[in-house]
Parts: sequence; C-alpha cells; structure tokens
Amino acid sequence: MSTAYGIQGQLLDVTVVGCSKLKDTEWISRQDPYVCLEYATTKFRTRTCTDGGKHPVFQEKTVIPLIEGLREISVSVWNSNTVTFDDFIGSGRVQLQKVLSQGYDDSTWALQSKSGKYAGEVKLIMHFQNSQKPQMSASSYAPSAPMHMGAAPHYAPPPHYAPPKSVSAAPSYPPPVETYASAPYPAAAYPPVLAAPSYPPPVEAYAASPYPAAAAYPPAQTAAPYPPSAYPPPMQQTYPPSPYPPQAYPPPQAQPYYPPGPYGGVYPPPPY
Repeated sequence: MSTAYGIQGQLLDVTVVGCSKLKDTEWISRQDPYVCLEYATTKFRTRTCTDGGKHPVFQEKTVIPLIEGLREISVSVWNSNTVTFDDFIGSGRVQLQKVLSQGYDDSTWALQSKSGKYAGEVKLIMHFQNSQKPQMSASSYAPSAPMHMGAAPHYAPPPHYAPPKSVSAAPSYPPPVETYASAPYPAAAYPPVLAAPSYPPPVEAYAASPYPAAAAYPPAQTAAPYPPSAYPPPMQQTYPPSPYPPQAYPPPQAQPYYPPGPYGGVYPPPPY
C-alpha cells in the first residue's frame, strides 16, 4: 500500500463517535466522560457526556490541518469532576496511514490506563479528500482476447454452385381418392357388421343330446281326485260306539243293597 505525499496544510475531517467499555472511575455515581484529540499544536475537546458511564456517545466533528511527516493523533478520555481534578481514564494513538492512502477510516482504537491495562475503546470516523489511491497502469490488465500480429489470413471464397433445376410441383398429400386403383373386392365396412343372434337361440340350433332328457325339478306328481278324501279317514264303526258290554250307569255297588236296610236289633242297645 502506497503512502500519500504532499499532505502539508491539507485538511483531515475527524468525527468522534463515542466510547465503549470504559474503565469506571466513579464509586457511587456514574462518570461523565469527554474525549481530547491532539495533533501537533491542534487540540480538540468534546463536550462532557453527563452520566455517560462506560458507553458515552458524542457524535462531534472537527477539522485538523495536516503536517508533513506527522501521521498519528493522540487521543485521551477523561472523567469530568466538579470539585476535584478530572480523572484520567485512558489514552491511545490513532494511525493515519490508512485514511491518507484510502481516503476513509472508521476503525475503533484501544485505550490504555497509566499502568498499561486495557481501559476501553474509542471510535473515530476520518475522511481525507486528497488521498493518493494507487492506480493500475493499462499494461497491468490482461487483454480480453489475443492480439493478431501481421496481416489478416486470406480465406478462399466460397464455391459457386449452379442453380437447382426446376422441380415440378410436389403432389398433394394425401393423394386424392381417384389416384388409387379400384380394389378387386367388394367394399365392406370395417369392422364387418355381424348379425346379432337371437336370444335365446332356437331349439333346433342345438344338436340332439345322446342322454335322456332330465326330469323336471321338483318332479311332477300324479294328479289326485278333487276334492281330496277327508283326513283322518272315517272309521268303520259309528260314533259314539255302542257300550260293550251294556251296563247301567252308574255301575252297581259291590254290596247287595244301597243304601243298607234297617238295623235288625234294638237301638240303642239295652244296658247289660
């Protein structure tokens, strides 16, 4: 990367965006940081960010005249106090090689405390209008197509062809019907129309079966005379049947008389 030359008296635009992760120097309340820039005899101080704490925001811009041979800016961050002296938080150095060669730099720069410990970061945006960006010569680019040397090659002219002979009109397709020879067979519809057989077919269409004809099912019964005889059939004797042997009803008792005859003795019997 080339370095810019002839920067004497030219202007550099610097914007202090803000800080992050600052070391906290307050024990009770939040700290009030501000940023100081120093370049040769040029000094710049931002406003105090009240209660900014560890992440103050400034968004303040300044213009610094450049000096030939001096390519860094000193930056320091302080905590503002109203009673005692301000507290030092950290400091760092901003390098200008990138902004002077490319015209733009928005890097974040680390800060260190007096003991050399990490004390936070500060973000700057720098612009330089008259930067000397490296230019590439035309010879550095590869040609898109190879260059031809010498005279252009000679190409033989195309051969001359005789015009084609006239061709009779092409026959139409398909050819007309009359161009086909008549068929020796009678015209028939395709597929041929078959006569539909009647259903059921006539009896004579079937061959006589060598087996006897099957009896009808259920088999036909012999016709009985009508009306049919009474069921059950009548008995040979008349009803009711004659008593056999004939006897009176109710049947006689075994004893000879009923009721029994009078008692032969004296009733009640005489005492003994």
